[in-house]
Amino acid sequence: MSTLEIRGLEVCVVTEKGPVEILKGVDLTIRSGETHAIMGPNGSGKSTLAYAIAGHPKYTITGGTLTLDGANLLEMKVDERAKAGLFLAMQYPVEVPGVSVSNFLRTAATSLRGEAPKLRTWVGEVKSAMNALSMDPAFSERSVNEGFSGGEKKRHEIMQLELLKPKIAILDETDSGLDVDALKIVSEGVNRAKEANNLGILLITHYTRILRYIKPDFVHVFANGHIVEEGGPELANKLEEHGYVEYVNS
Repeated sequence: MSTLEIRGLEVCVVTEKGPVEILKGVDLTIRSGETHAIMGPNGSGKSTLAYAIAGHPKYTITGGTLTLDGANLLEMKVDERAKAGLFLAMQYPVEVPGVSVSNFLRTAATSLRGEAPKLRTWVGEVKSAMNALSMDPAFSERSVNEGFSGGEKKRHEIMQLELLKPKIAILDETDSGLDVDALKIVSEGVNRAKEANNLGILLITHYTRILRYIKPDFVHVFANGHIVEEGGPELANKLEEHGYVEYVNS
């Protein structure tokens, strides 16, 4: 069992006008096998939370604690957090020209496992993952995300999730830009990873449509830089019907 524990997390970002506080004391605990959905309006701080956990240098932690299995993540660099068991699927995956998908994935697996996976076994793992996500095998020799459609980028993110087997996965608006078919395929990949590795999931989204496929155990409403309401799956239905107006204006 693994536990990501966030207590009183405060985060600011430096702008031309000086520091701007974005997260204003976030408390959240995610354990292995749990799926937590964070929902909220644009600008509420959801993505800031994701990137702060992952260690993005743009965001400065000004208060609170962040631990994974008792280890202080705030003392770790980005790659150290990944080795500790964190995974971030970005809303807008970046392109990496000149680095093939196959080399990228094998290098990442080598870093996490401490040794290079046996080539024959690894090729089979990659082919199986690509087939499950309905990805053309030719993508393995293309540069990472270069020329990929939005849906192809998201499938590639979930392929990484399945192959690298983290403890806790943060999915930042994974449903953004996906059509109905791609959403179902990506969601099935997330569910496979959770089932296979007892994965803990923090799923950030605006909409309930992805929650039809990835069932949350807990739903948290995010507004004005902190969690303002918590509940079960029924809370998502309330948000679908009434929106975020009462939280934004409170």
